[in-house]
Amino acid sequence: MTTGRLEAGALAPAFTLLDQDERPVTLRDLRGGRVILFFYPEAMTLGCTMEACDFRDSLAPLRAAGYTILGVSRDAPEKLRRFRHEDGLTYDLLSDPDRKVHLKYRVWGDKLNYGKVIKGVIRSTFVIDEKGRLLHALYNVRATGHVARLRRLLSV
Repeated sequence: MTTGRLEAGALAPAFTLLDQDERPVTLRDLRGGRVILFFYPEAMTLGCTMEACDFRDSLAPLRAAGYTILGVSRDAPEKLRRFRHEDGLTYDLLSDPDRKVHLKYRVWGDKLNYGKVIKGVIRSTFVIDEKGRLLHALYNVRATGHVARLRRLLSV
């Protein structure tokens, strides 16, 4: 499986990605606030929709606690726009079609899929503090129940 994972305390890798409306989002611009950055395999698939909707349904308490939520996938902005609209997602979704940010966060690699090892997106979530450091680096999270676990971890 993937080696050399990021760990709490490390500086979060910098990035600028386009959101669903093709506006650039830069991590550095979010300094001073906390960020939850979650990587998911593909918009509008069952597991990814469940996870995205869990974040949507927990958005008010997470925002009240000072967190900005950002989802990242390899999908094009147009598909992310449809995903956001169809599921009433009210946070930004970022497009990383060339996987550059996936590679920086070490969420692209070998994973088990129905008993077979394949290359793909390792569903993962990162919590970034006000200074741009990782508070938590959670790899191989489940699509369901993950947001509730994250809220418990963050006492939100």
